[in-house]
Amino acid sequence: MPAPRFLAAGLLLALAGCGAPPPAPMSTVTGPDPQLPAPRQGLLPTVNIAPARGWPAGETPVAAAGLTVNAFHTGLDHPRWMHVLPNGDVLVAEANKQPATPTSLRGVAERVVMGIAGAEAPTADRISLLRDADGDGVAEGRTVLLEDLTSPFGMALLEGHLYVANTDALVRVPFRVGQTRVDATPDVVVQLPAGAPNRHWTKGLLAHGGQLYVSVGSNSDHGENGLAAEWDRAAIWRVDPDTGRAVVFARGLRNPVGMDIEPATGALWTVVNERDELGDNLVPDYLAQVRPGDHFGWPWIYYGDRRDPRVDAPGAPAEVERPAYALGAHVAPLGLTFADGARLGQGPGAYVGLHGSWNRVPASGYSVVFVPFTDGNPVGQPRDVLTGFLDGDENALGRPVGVEIAADGALLVADDVGNTIWRVSRD
Repeated sequence: MPAPRFLAAGLLLALAGCGAPPPAPMSTVTGPDPQLPAPRQGLLPTVNIAPARGWPAGETPVAAAGLTVNAFHTGLDHPRWMHVLPNGDVLVAEANKQPATPTSLRGVAERVVMGIAGAEAPTADRISLLRDADGDGVAEGRTVLLEDLTSPFGMALLEGHLYVANTDALVRVPFRVGQTRVDATPDVVVQLPAGAPNRHWTKGLLAHGGQLYVSVGSNSDHGENGLAAEWDRAAIWRVDPDTGRAVVFARGLRNPVGMDIEPATGALWTVVNERDELGDNLVPDYLAQVRPGDHFGWPWIYYGDRRDPRVDAPGAPAEVERPAYALGAHVAPLGLTFADGARLGQGPGAYVGLHGSWNRVPASGYSVVFVPFTDGNPVGQPRDVLTGFLDGDENALGRPVGVEIAADGALLVADDVGNTIWRVSRD
C-alpha cells in the first residue's frame, strides 16, 4: 500500500474497519430500477483512495467511439464549475473549500483522505473567463473576471447581473456579456448555510423562470452531528433575486450539486451524492426530478423506502420521493447538463460528471456519462462519454466535475485534479 494510503487507513483504523466481500456488478445499482443489497455496517469503512497525480505531458482522457477530446484550456487552479455565456465565453470557478482545523480524530483522518484525493488544495477564490475568439476549440487565454470570493461555485446570468453562489452567500455584481473584468464589490442577495464543519461546501446555482435555485449540501454523512447542524441544508432553495426572499424548494437531498432544466418538459432535475458506510453498493447516487415540497428522505430514509439503520432521530417525513435514476454507488455525481444544443450525436438525455469514489472497491465514477431520456424520463443504462481518469485503478490523473454545452455544441468538462477544461466533440 502506498504511504499516503497507509497513513489514511491507519488514522481511520481507530474509527472504523474494512474487510468487505466483493461488491456485485455496478450495473445492478444503476438505471431506473436498481437492485439494492442489504446495508452492511462494520467497524471500518472501506478506504480506497486514488491519489491525485495529474496528467503526464501529452496524455488526455479517453473519449467514446465517434468522439474526440482536446484541452480547451490548461493551467487552471482547481477548476470546479463552469458557465457558458451567450457570446460563447466560458466562466470557470476556481475554488476549493475554506481552510479549517479538524476538531476530532475522524476529522483529521478525513482531511488526510481528502488531501490524497486532491481536495485539500488552497482555494483560488476567483472566477476566470476563457475566450475562444477564433473558434478552433481552444481558448486563447484566461482573464480573471472576479476575485476575492469565498469558495465560489455556481454561477448564473440574469437581468444584467452575474450571480455567484459562494459557500456562505449568494452574491451578485452588475455584468454585461463581453466584459472580461468586474471590479464592483459583490452585493449579498442572501446568506447561505456554512456552519462548521461545512462538510459539503459547494453551492450549485440555476436561473429559471426569473428565480434562482441554490443547491445546499448536508453538514454530515447521515446526520451524525445532530439535526440542528442541518437546518435548511440537504436541500434546494428558491430565491427571489429582487427581494432576496428564500424558501426551501425541496428537502432530504443529502448533497445535491448540479441542476438543470429538462428541455422537453421544463422540469428541474438534480444529481445527488448519497450517504456512505453502508456497503460498496449502497447507497446509489442518483438523478432526480425535483418538484416544490418534495422530500427525498435524508437522513432517515434512502432510495424511497429504506431506513438507514444508524438514524433514530425523530422527524422522519411521512411521504418520501423515490429518485428517478440510480447512477451507481459512491460515484459522486457533481456536474449535470442536458443535451439541449449538443452536437455529439447522443440524442436526448443528460451528461453527468462523476467525480469518483474514495471508499469503494473497486473504485467507481471518475468518468463522464450520458443518461438517455425518452419522453422526459431517464431510461436504460448510462453510457461512457469520457473515461481514462484513473491510472490502473491506482492514481487519479484527473477528476471530472462540472459539465456544460459550449456554444458550438461541444461538451466542456472541468477537471479539478488535471487543472484543465476538456472539450469533447464529434469526429
